[in-house]
Amino acid sequence: ATPLSSNITLPMHENYSELIVGDTIQSLIDKGFLAKATTYSYDVGLTSLKVGINGDYTVKSSDDLYTNMAMQEKLLHAYTEKSLGKKTLIFNNGINTSLYVYETFREAGFPIKHLDNTNNADERKDILTWFKKTPDAILTSVGILTTGFDEPTVETIILNRATKSLTLYFQMIGRGSRKLENKNTFTVIDLGNNAARFGLWNEAINWQHIFKSPEFYLENLRDDAEIETHFKYIMPAELRQKFLKTVIITFDVDEEHKLAIKFNERSKIVLEKSMDQHAAMCVDNTETLQEAKSLAKELHADIESRVKRFSNCLSQCSKNYREWLMDDYIQKLTLLIGKKYREKIMNEAD
Repeated sequence: ATPLSSNITLPMHENYSELIVGDTIQSLIDKGFLAKATTYSYDVGLTSLKVGINGDYTVKSSDDLYTNMAMQEKLLHAYTEKSLGKKTLIFNNGINTSLYVYETFREAGFPIKHLDNTNNADERKDILTWFKKTPDAILTSVGILTTGFDEPTVETIILNRATKSLTLYFQMIGRGSRKLENKNTFTVIDLGNNAARFGLWNEAINWQHIFKSPEFYLENLRDDAEIETHFKYIMPAELRQKFLKTVIITFDVDEEHKLAIKFNERSKIVLEKSMDQHAAMCVDNTETLQEAKSLAKELHADIESRVKRFSNCLSQCSKNYREWLMDDYIQKLTLLIGKKYREKIMNEAD
């Protein structure tokens, strides 16, 4: 239990006068009572999410985000990368999202079942029995398993949702923390920037302060826009293989912007340098102009990340301006690839 109510409108200090704090999670891990969590966080843009009257993200806005193809692919990638073959429990904010997850994993050939509060007692019993007996089982659910559920063989918890509730954050991860003779650790896959918002599950927390001043704590949580400013794009391994002739594929937008200011240059020179690098990457790793242009399309996520970081460097940057920067970047990159390809042909002819 935590001293922060799961409902922002019902602070616990209004009903209780004193808080007794037990051992910390890290202490319980050190004493051998809980398994140690290894957390893997995948950056997710959450600015489209809406907050409801209870202080947490609405089911509707969460469903809209987490049912889209990009998020389903990110979830599947995270599972295969960090949890393949492990007994996995997936938490979602809405039933619709959970059903999408079920279909995505089923079509990929993984053993998965869906459980929500519309299942009757017999269905729930059958599903949980299957989950218990199947070594590599995947169970996707909504809030029904956050409390009152105990399956110690769970090896991975996937937070396929974002929450502003510290209580819920602890409850979800706690479903995987039971220790067994052959289980000292478990995996947490975070697809909701929750660790960035609250800190890691085992980190120390001042519960007395939260109990006395829950509003202050909630108001000072890192907001989604601020969290996103720290996102760093990491090129997927399979895409990196297409740029083997390029040694350096990263580009530090923040550092380049500082240099532009230092030398009194236009801020747009940052994006121009970035385009030059991207164009060179595409031309150097292909044989034809068409191949180079096609390869450039696979850099969309990298371009989007760079443009977003650049816009964050500016004192004022509207969403419309950022979208224009993105379109402008792609158009100019295409032209620059053509220019560099012609230069490449001329150099080879010489």
